[in-house]
Amino acid sequence: MPDLPTSKPVLAGKIVLRSETIRLEALPEGHLLHVMGATTSEEITTHLLAVGLKESSVRPAGYRQWFVVGNEQLAQSQRQALANALSGRAFICDQSHGRIRILVSGPDAARMLNKGTALDLYPSSFPEGCSAMTLFGHISVQLTRTGMNDFELTVLRSFAESLYEELEALTRSHGAERLAL
Repeated sequence: MPDLPTSKPVLAGKIVLRSETIRLEALPEGHLLHVMGATTSEEITTHLLAVGLKESSVRPAGYRQWFVVGNEQLAQSQRQALANALSGRAFICDQSHGRIRILVSGPDAARMLNKGTALDLYPSSFPEGCSAMTLFGHISVQLTRTGMNDFELTVLRSFAESLYEELEALTRSHGAERLAL
């Protein structure tokens, strides 16, 4: 029987860049669930807590659509427990294998990201917890503000390397260098 292909993180080996004002890093390929249906983010959050997913966050992804993201990989039993909890109200589609998350943080993060997207990233217009589907250059991403100076970009797996390389160039233009391990 031939060996089955092994899963390799798409951004494995990508370096973390940082300066005093900016940081770029690939996040773990944990989980990303696409939830669709007649529910609310509050209801999803309640069900996440009930099935033991306290570290996951819920992000709007369109009309009656949300992404549930986290750094840990989920067991089939956890996904099934969430699907059962939302049964009759929403459906879940596991997108963990198809989307990659990248973190851009630091005081210059918003200014740097504005070089690639048309979103107004001022905190009054795009506060912490806000999420939007947008383009970064020619690549479609979901951009989420996860902290005052922290942004997470979620991108389709096939575009992850290209996006990361664009972000590397922008980060280096802000004086960032390879993080010493």
